Amino acid sequence: MNKRLLGLLAAFALAIASGFVVGCGDDDDDSDGGDTTAATTGDLGLQQDGQLLVGTDTPFPPFEIGQPPNISGYDIEVVNAIAEKLGLEATYQDTSFDTIFRDTAQGKFDVAVAASTITPEREQTVDFSDPYYEANQSLVVTADSDIASTDDLAGKTVGAQDGTTGEEYANNETDAAQVRGFPEGPDAINALRNGQVDAVIIDQPVVLDALESQAGGDIQEAEEIPTGELYGIVVGPDNDALREAINGALKELKDDGTIEDLYGQYFPGVEVPESVLEGTNDQLK
Repeated sequence: MNKRLLGLLAAFALAIASGFVVGCGDDDDDSDGGDTTAATTGDLGLQQDGQLLVGTDTPFPPFEIGQPPNISGYDIEVVNAIAEKLGLEATYQDTSFDTIFRDTAQGKFDVAVAASTITPEREQTVDFSDPYYEANQSLVVTADSDIASTDDLAGKTVGAQDGTTGEEYANNETDAAQVRGFPEGPDAINALRNGQVDAVIIDQPVVLDALESQAGGDIQEAEEIPTGELYGIVVGPDNDALREAINGALKELKDDGTIEDLYGQYFPGVEVPESVLEGTNDQLK
């Protein structure tokens, strides 16, 4: 056998061995069975490879705390954990809640997270992930107010954040003389403290956070309004691949206890409801 033939046989054997090693490596990667990674989710239609650009509206504690890039809160930690599952880096851009759905639909962000209730009206513009939080609304008044429930709002001025379900409830379900919208949730609370409105309707966790952090006890929750709203991550209307990837990662976070841990951190004493652990957005349609 000549030297050239020996060389060809050696090269062929090396190629077979290399292919076997690569094949074994792929099998190991597939079988470690944990996270949903960018390698397995395909084209997610992201604006920039490896990055998840997230629109948000802050402050809205305990869901959004601080300002990008120094931002935290329940919403932020959920999205950060999803991004990690997908092998992406989440970056945040502050925007107005009043325009956040339109901006996402127009491609300004890959997704948005802002304590956003899944509603049929909003789904005419955008799509939503499966739910990651359940909330009620709250009627908050000053400590010396004689308003005890939404039945007492006739002739009153009620504050709410622009574009929210709280504002919608105040307009459609009360006899308030005027509903005043504010750019941010804390702005509405401050307007109550300053006597600009008689009451505020806003997501209950925001009220509980304000009550816990207040120094003078100048506001109080008059009534919990049992709306049973489910929050979802906002996705563009034509990006099913990204929505499904987010849902897959979110299911892992529910199954591995991450969502329960974050509930314990941001909402002490509140158990994760079945509507969050087992619910899907498809069930809401």
